Amino acid sequence: QVQLVESGGGLVQAGGSLRLSCAPSGRTFSSYAMGWFRQAPGKDREFVGAISRSGGNTYYADSVKGRFTLSRDNAKNTVYLQMNSLKPEDTAVYYCAANSQTNSRWVGAAPLEYDYWGQGTQVTVSS
Repeated sequence: QVQLVESGGGLVQAGGSLRLSCAPSGRTFSSYAMGWFRQAPGKDREFVGAISRSGGNTYYADSVKGRFTLSRDNAKNTVYLQMNSLKPEDTAVYYCAANSQTNSRWVGAAPLEYDYWGQGTQVTVSS
């Protein structure tokens, strides 16, 4: 198994920015495609974005496209979610997820496609 640890969440005013990080352990970081999901109180877990194992392919939910950016740094064993122009509706617990059974270009939006999950980090955007 692999363990994932998210960090970087917090409280920010609308229009502000946060950068979330996810660091996997237990296996080489470059072996995984990575996804980000979020879950607000009373709502289902929602896809945010994904980045392929190679880092050359990304996929974003329409709700965050143009505001959020995924990147990965294999040398630092870390994947990042840069969140700009934050809105109150972005408030949620954000989860990092990893897929270990894919090719180098794969990106997926369904939670069931991911094998490993972090514990989540809270992002709160005030109005």
